[in-house]
Amino acid sequence: MSQSPLQSVGDDPAGAAIVVRSILYFVLAGLCEIAGGYFVWLWLREGKAIWVAVVGAMLLVLYGVIPALQPAHFARVYAAYGGVFIALALLWGWSVDGVRPDRYDVLGATIALIGVGIMMYWPREA
Repeated sequence: MSQSPLQSVGDDPAGAAIVVRSILYFVLAGLCEIAGGYFVWLWLREGKAIWVAVVGAMLLVLYGVIPALQPAHFARVYAAYGGVFIALALLWGWSVDGVRPDRYDVLGATIALIGVGIMMYWPREA
């Protein structure tokens, strides 16, 4: 499907549900990727138990599966996902590692998320 999910939104609750589900898939995929990578990091860099790495690997496999549920083609989904990842990585760093994003981080993430909105949800001609 190369059209935007928003083409079907209008007054149709099913179309709005597609967009909400798409956003949830992005967030879920991002959390799986970041948490999975973080757990592997903890194992390799901080000497945590092997089970931490195994949980990380399972999360990374889930990260690979979840984007396939998106309503757009591979290239668009993965390109747009990059913008979501930027924002989620900053939020993870802030909440888990205590590294607060500065105004330039926030500006960059905002620009990236605007790009996601345009790429994924802007109406296109069929």
